[in-house]
Amino acid sequence: MTLTQNAGIEASPYKGAGRLAGQPKVASRLRFPLKELGPVATLAVLVLVFSLASAQFLSASNLKVVLESSAIPVVLVVGLSFILIQGSIDLSIEGVMAASSMLVSLLIANSVTGFDLGWWAILAGACLGSAFGLVNGLVYTFLRLPSLIVTLATWFVGLGIATLLFPGRQPQILDERLTRLALDKSLGVSALVFLALAVAVFGWLLQTYTQFGRMSYAIGRDEKATRQSGQHVRFHKILAFVLMGLMSGVGGVMISAQLAVGNPAAGEGFLFPAVSAAVIGGTLLSGGTGGVLQSIIGVFILEVLRNGMIQLGVDPYLRHVAEGLTIIAALVIGNWSLRGRLRIVK
Repeated sequence: MTLTQNAGIEASPYKGAGRLAGQPKVASRLRFPLKELGPVATLAVLVLVFSLASAQFLSASNLKVVLESSAIPVVLVVGLSFILIQGSIDLSIEGVMAASSMLVSLLIANSVTGFDLGWWAILAGACLGSAFGLVNGLVYTFLRLPSLIVTLATWFVGLGIATLLFPGRQPQILDERLTRLALDKSLGVSALVFLALAVAVFGWLLQTYTQFGRMSYAIGRDEKATRQSGQHVRFHKILAFVLMGLMSGVGGVMISAQLAVGNPAAGEGFLFPAVSAAVIGGTLLSGGTGGVLQSIIGVFILEVLRNGMIQLGVDPYLRHVAEGLTIIAALVIGNWSLRGRLRIVK
């Protein structure tokens, strides 16, 4: 067995063109809509059904609403996709968003404190998210604790920090540079939508053309073999959590721009929709499958479903039932061909 084979890297006649075992070929990635039609078909069916049931669903104004409501979830699933591809999980999203949002609202011009750090306050919020991610990654990899438990604890730590930072009365954000990100429109949508698009492109490039992306797939499909090949598994795991923390921090900044106030509950309701969207799109919890684009499709499935039911005036309680059934249906359709990978279902 050659060194190349032992390292789990496929040989290539072109210098430097080898790829890690478990990483889809470029051609396969480009053909993902043909191979994984389940989530795409689900999204198409939902759009068709709601457009027939409501004349307003496909209106320009309503489509803009869908894009606006999808902006923060798209940013979150970009980071979450790499965590799931590696076979881990991050439950700290809401706590990190809350802490980052409160920090930004207190450091930028506001109605409570005397701080006015401008863009540095926004950078501080993103950096705080990255710091949470770094702690998650270090504790997870060096103490060898389950990522679910580690990030669940960090979730509560983040909420606790956000509560401690809360000054007793809600700080109103006075810096228009931040609030205009959600208020000013270009092509009918806010800057937050364009930010989400930029993050999505960045995530796809990171997944497709970097060593980190290739290693994430290799770790998710066979971590033991990847580690035995001499690859820096621990480093890439920590990097994934730092990226997830950064995306949560950015999400905290985005929700601050939308709310224009500091609120320790700013991240509430973002965790499980993000995880559900990623899984619906085909980024399985078992690791090694899916990707950024698939997870984003899952975001739009959930957002289209919610928006369509609102358009039809569906009772809020029935919406939860419909969402649950749609999640199950999308999982069955999209992941049926992959069920053989799961020798044991827990």
